Amino acid sequence: MGQVVHQGSNTNNVAVKKKKGSNLSEFAKNFRRNLLGMIGLFGVIILLVIGVLAPLISEFPEGYGDMSMMLQPPTSQYWFGTDSVGLSIFDQVVWGTRVSLYVGFITALIALVIGVPIGLLSGYYGGRISTVGMGVTDIFLTLPILPLMIILAAVIGTGVSNIAVIIGLFSWPSIARVTRAETLAIKEKQYIEAAKCIGTPEYKIIFRHVLLNASPPILVNIAIIMGIAVISEAGLSFLGLGDPTTWSWGTILQNAQATGVIINAWWHSLFPSVGIIILVLSFNFLGMGINEALNPKLREK
Repeated sequence: MGQVVHQGSNTNNVAVKKKKGSNLSEFAKNFRRNLLGMIGLFGVIILLVIGVLAPLISEFPEGYGDMSMMLQPPTSQYWFGTDSVGLSIFDQVVWGTRVSLYVGFITALIALVIGVPIGLLSGYYGGRISTVGMGVTDIFLTLPILPLMIILAAVIGTGVSNIAVIIGLFSWPSIARVTRAETLAIKEKQYIEAAKCIGTPEYKIIFRHVLLNASPPILVNIAIIMGIAVISEAGLSFLGLGDPTTWSWGTILQNAQATGVIINAWWHSLFPSVGIIILVLSFNFLGMGINEALNPKLREK
């Protein structure tokens, strides 16, 4: 009898693994059919490669460049031209890619760590927990974010990590609201009731069943947040609140503005701006692709 039970348990485990594998393969199949999603994934991968391999692609721009080549338009020697001190704009853009991706990922991580637990607990338990959790979320949603980010950056410092933390602290409310909405719908499902009836601990229900099934819209929201984080970092750096010891796309634009060549030396502002646009669109397209691959209703449209 024990052997029969054991064999049945093994059979169920195999069935679960097959189901998970089929779901993953179905998602990959649906995602490959989404043109915008594939474009976004390709763009993110390319930018990740550039960011990781930045030391191999170009030298870190520092000090003064070739003074005889100041404000030169794109040439075979300087692909993106040079700035007012003769430094290569191409080198600056490459290293700026690394900074922008770093800020995006740190922001997303902070938004997940804060927003997901608040959304899960508020949606699952309701009552006072929901009132407090959503009350704090609504307060953050009504705050004047840009002035507060400027003040915090001026107070705690303008390091890249500080900027990423500041942006992350104001990026979690949307994650919390999305997570709560999904949790409210999922906790009414029959399999949640069944898990409660058999005595499954609540923390397992919340994190294994509710969070797992609520993950698709969370992933979509995270992709959007990363794009917004890149724009926010560029904006703060353009205002002079970036890290002066490193390069970001906003810092390049700020240098062009400070030296008064942002219009005359068109290449100085064009290439970092194109980098920002490509990265933001890539994250947004990736999020759209994930959403449509996981949502049958959207695929039918």
